Amino acid sequence: MRPLTVIGFLGSTLDAAKFGPSRWNKWRPSVALTMHEDLRVDRFVMLHGEGHSRLAEFVAEDIASVSPETQVVRQVMTLTDPWDFEEVYGALLDFARSYPFDPEAEDYLIHITTGTHVAQICLFLLTEANYLPGKLLQTQPAKLADSGGAPGRWTVIDLDLSRYDSISTRFAVDRAAGASFLKSGIETRNAAFNTMIDEIEQVAIRSRAPVLLMGPTGAGKSQLARRIHELKRVKRQVKGPFVEVNCATLKGDSAMSALFGHKRGAFTGATSDRPGLLRTADTGMLFLDEIGELGLDEQAMILRAIEEKRFLPVGADREVASDFQLIAGTNRDLAACVTQGTFREDLYARLNLWTFALPGLAERREDIEPNLDYELDRYAEREGDRVTFNREARDRYLAFATGADAPWPGNFRDLAASVTRMATFSPKGRIDVAGVDAEIARLRRLWPDASAGQGDDGLAALLSAEALEALDPFDRVQLAHVVATCRASRSLSAAGRTLFAASRTQRASTNDADRLRKYLTRFGLEWSALAEG
Repeated sequence: MRPLTVIGFLGSTLDAAKFGPSRWNKWRPSVALTMHEDLRVDRFVMLHGEGHSRLAEFVAEDIASVSPETQVVRQVMTLTDPWDFEEVYGALLDFARSYPFDPEAEDYLIHITTGTHVAQICLFLLTEANYLPGKLLQTQPAKLADSGGAPGRWTVIDLDLSRYDSISTRFAVDRAAGASFLKSGIETRNAAFNTMIDEIEQVAIRSRAPVLLMGPTGAGKSQLARRIHELKRVKRQVKGPFVEVNCATLKGDSAMSALFGHKRGAFTGATSDRPGLLRTADTGMLFLDEIGELGLDEQAMILRAIEEKRFLPVGADREVASDFQLIAGTNRDLAACVTQGTFREDLYARLNLWTFALPGLAERREDIEPNLDYELDRYAEREGDRVTFNREARDRYLAFATGADAPWPGNFRDLAASVTRMATFSPKGRIDVAGVDAEIARLRRLWPDASAGQGDDGLAALLSAEALEALDPFDRVQLAHVVATCRASRSLSAAGRTLFAASRTQRASTNDADRLRKYLTRFGLEWSALAEG
């Protein structure tokens, strides 16, 4: 067994007793901890003030009589006020830094039964922070009143929470719940996104520094910012409101007034005082979406408000204070904006401590299905009407939504609007294949760059959504060119001669019309339909 050292305060009340044989009828913590048969104490470092030197000497003699193998090391610690937290913590910290700990060679227990409550708290904090590299030791008298001078009981408390299965499990559940909370309960599947949310959850709980959310319009920056605020409220880290503003809407002189407030009479039309968004967010959270749209003057004042929690309202001669936490959002490359001179370098440096880039929906296609269910739930909550897909319709919509031809330029806003339209056009509560096909056609019209960047190739009017989804991008480009050539030609033969101009010169006999007709038949198309088109 490795040597064991116990560190603890002398109990000026609990360890005191009359000088005589009757003292052994009283439970005295410092003496009793050396009397346990199953706890061998090799060294006892006894902390005490100068005023208790006589008691310390007396207790040391009693320890020597019951446990000769225990070396008592008396450590004088003079405290002007043993109930002053700052003084006690500082004195114990100095002791911890100067003591020659050797965790590789011996074990340490920190006795927290004696001493003032302030001393016990400080011992706990220093042990938890590993300044005192040991475990906590708690002792107590025996339960029976007639136990006399029995040593009582002792318990070791290990502050490594990972060793406690139930606590560790609970922390894991709480952490998962926090991440799920930020994702609005959506069971997302994209590994990179889930990792990022885990990081944001840790930052939200452990940091008050500004957070910068980057990503395209509709990627979910605003909703994530709201969830961060709600999470911090649950953790009692903020108590104020969530204040959101789109900086793109703040233009000209009104921007200063909206952000920082103004005094009555500051300018024409200022008929009353206005607190401004920064003061409204006091003790809460301010979300400045599209912060890259702010002017340089507003950026300078925002930077000072972040760093000093103070700013000057328009027309005021006295600063006001507001202690808010900032989340900024942007779809711009702020580093490029700094290079161009449209964004302050010092503000960017202040925001760039915690920067997270939210991917667009097209980069998270595996997350479309769980978000589809989420949007259906939102529709039911909003409209009071539960709408679902039938199996074939759901499969067809997901095949389209997760395919390469669906660019989702508006990201989650596009998806939410799409679900709302399908649900609205399904009065019986079931979205069917016809409803999905109509919505896919509608999305193709709304997305000018759909079909892998080919624009409106006209095929949506000729083929079903299912047939379009079955086409490889290579085949789609080829078919679109054939259809365009047919529509520009006077006859099937003329179209064939144009399309097969090179290969027909290498054949003795040609039948371009028949060759073209067979190609169109593969896709269920006829020349007559194209000619009419």
